[in-house]
Amino acid sequence: MKTERAKEIYQSKDTFSVRLEGKPVWIENVDETNGMATVQIESNPLNTATVSVDRLQEED
Repeated sequence: MKTERAKEIYQSKDTFSVRLEGKPVWIENVDETNGMATVQIESNPLNTATVSVDRLQEED
């Protein structure tokens, strides 16, 4: 995924299906400067990770 798209999803009021290595994630923040995103993994607020946005995949 590109940084611009991750930012669009993060700012949208709509819900998008995004995955990290096959696991569903919720984008909590996007660092455009560094191309990184903080995500919540599998709806668990205690399970977060900061990853490169190019590791995220949007499902159709």
